[in-house]
Amino acid sequence: MSAERIVAARDMERGAFRWFDFVMAAFVTILLLSNVIGAGKVAVIDLPLVGQWPFGAGILFFPLSYVIGDVLTEVYGYARARRVIWAGTAAVLFMAFMSYVVVALPPAPTWTNQAAYEVIFGQVPRIVLASVCAFWAGEFANAYVMARMKVWTGGRHLWSRTIGSTLVGQGVDSLIFYPLAFWGAEGWTTHLVVVVLFTQWALKVGWEVLLTPVTYLIVGWLKRAEGVDVFDEGTDFSPFRAKV
Repeated sequence: MSAERIVAARDMERGAFRWFDFVMAAFVTILLLSNVIGAGKVAVIDLPLVGQWPFGAGILFFPLSYVIGDVLTEVYGYARARRVIWAGTAAVLFMAFMSYVVVALPPAPTWTNQAAYEVIFGQVPRIVLASVCAFWAGEFANAYVMARMKVWTGGRHLWSRTIGSTLVGQGVDSLIFYPLAFWGAEGWTTHLVVVVLFTQWALKVGWEVLLTPVTYLIVGWLKRAEGVDVFDEGTDFSPFRAKV
């Protein structure tokens, strides 16, 4: 018999988890990396019988935030995932603000890397806005579907929740980010925006499917380590509440 206690999220004590802070730190770290590295770069892959197919380079990092988001909701419940999503949103906004300040500082006459620095860290406000809006909406959609499906399925079929929530969450994210960030932008045709949007969505969902065994291992280990299995029964799913 499992050593996990099945409890409703509303009955959990604050500060009762040993590994929650580490999972939150991993989530925010990957989120910041995905926004710094590859968010605006279009890479290509040479597919057999298709040829070169464009995709956003951020695909290497960002989908991992959804995997960790699934782990957070599955193990710790929607309310704690909500706090982490808000922490991630604040971290991205702070990073964008600090990037703007540092880039705007006048460089020393002997420092000749300002142009390269601006290319890497000079984030376009439009892209920052699109990234924050898409992340916020997509992550909350992902957490909501994950939590609801866990109650509906009685905690069975974890794979259906991780994949189902990613289909919705990543769909919301991609539908918001790419049109808002790149529609009409220089170098981005309407066709390219649509192709990259659906390619990103398909690749992100594919990542989730491939990482399902890893998700099972992490979720299983954390549930045993924490000694609980949290169900969101009676949870207030408003994204604007801070209460756990």
